[in-house]
Amino acid sequence: MGTPAAEIGSSGAIAPRFAPHVPPALAVADVSFTYKTARVLDGVSFAVGRGRFAALLGPNGAGKTTLFSLITRLLVSRSGVISICGQNIGTAGASALAPLGIVFQQPTLDLDLTVRQNLHYFARLRGLSRKEAERRIERELTRLGMAERAQEAVRTLNGGHRRRVEIARALLHDPQLLLLDEPTVGLDFPSRKSIVEHVHELAGERDIGILWATHLIDEIRPTDDVVLLHEGRVVEGGVAADIVARSGAASLDTAFTRLTAGKAAPQ
Repeated sequence: MGTPAAEIGSSGAIAPRFAPHVPPALAVADVSFTYKTARVLDGVSFAVGRGRFAALLGPNGAGKTTLFSLITRLLVSRSGVISICGQNIGTAGASALAPLGIVFQQPTLDLDLTVRQNLHYFARLRGLSRKEAERRIERELTRLGMAERAQEAVRTLNGGHRRRVEIARALLHDPQLLLLDEPTVGLDFPSRKSIVEHVHELAGERDIGILWATHLIDEIRPTDDVVLLHEGRVVEGGVAADIVARSGAASLDTAFTRLTAGKAAPQ
């Protein structure tokens, strides 16, 4: 197992817990973002350890997608610092994003290409040779139970299978940090369960830091790290079981309700 990502400091911010010589997969420090006149994120701080599954938990509109857009530099914040594997993405340029893999909430596969063609196209963008790309494609598709569908057009796949292909694509360049933005939205329960289990296994087996944005509490295990995001602010963070214990609640959903002043918790 990886090192727990964070603990709560005296100020309420989430302070990273790491050996000095091993930077976290992701560190977010005092990040704020304003869209027009609306404050979407307000002083967000947390870290994701290598080999850890960290859930970014919050209802729709909490700021999860905006935060992902800042981490991937689709948006730029003038406040705070975001670092990936020790590199400041605001000053290090494109090299800082090299260790990053991402699965967006909206599908981004070419529906008319086969599974294999989609993955080879991405591998070329990442500079992989055809031989190395084929080796990694086989590895990821086999692990995700999709090898037998490699020659099928993406258009013919169901939602769960398409999501598996997107996860395979995000892993082709062997990232050290994997972001997944509401990856199970719209999927049936068996597909959700399978994908959640697979990504949990990835964290430990490959020492990848995982940031999993969700509003579904049943996707979170007691040993997972959790960042509770509400109305653009981090209201609590740490290991899920510890959050429940500190709140005096019987479950994480009840803890979330208490920590957000009685507002509805995600279901």
